Amino acid sequence: MSTPVSVNPVMVESKKTPVIYKILVMVSIITLIGGTLTGIMTYVNVGVTEHFYADWFTSFISAVLVMAPVGFVMMTLIHTLVAKLLPNGSELKRNLVISVFMALIMESVMAFVTATNNIGYADMHVFVTGWAEGLLAALAIGLTIMLIMSVTVKPKIERFLKS
Repeated sequence: MSTPVSVNPVMVESKKTPVIYKILVMVSIITLIGGTLTGIMTYVNVGVTEHFYADWFTSFISAVLVMAPVGFVMMTLIHTLVAKLLPNGSELKRNLVISVFMALIMESVMAFVTATNNIGYADMHVFVTGWAEGLLAALAIGLTIMLIMSVTVKPKIERFLKS
């Protein structure tokens, strides 16, 4: 007859994911998504020129600096609003609604920053046209990315960040 083995709680400690790994995952996601979308928007705004990579990079950095605070605030507000409006909805349904609204808001702001960086405000008609064209060109890809993220990646990232 075997006896149960007691485990010394001091010897069994939960493995906490180092904060640097969490930061690296978030930076990678932001770089992949933000880089792709600002690249598309920059291409629509200025085309392929000898300054394309510099224009894209400055648009990307500007967008990240603006998007980080705007994204955190909007995610909190939209998450709260969707939770109140769809209290009985499944988590998947709520995540899909949040993703669509976040994609629209974030890409609108990203297109604005990219158009500001690449076109400027000297001619407001050209600026607004550049903003709208950049937004529409990247919107389908952005919505696709956000929907995939909300359905598959977001739950895993949330568990990873809580670990």
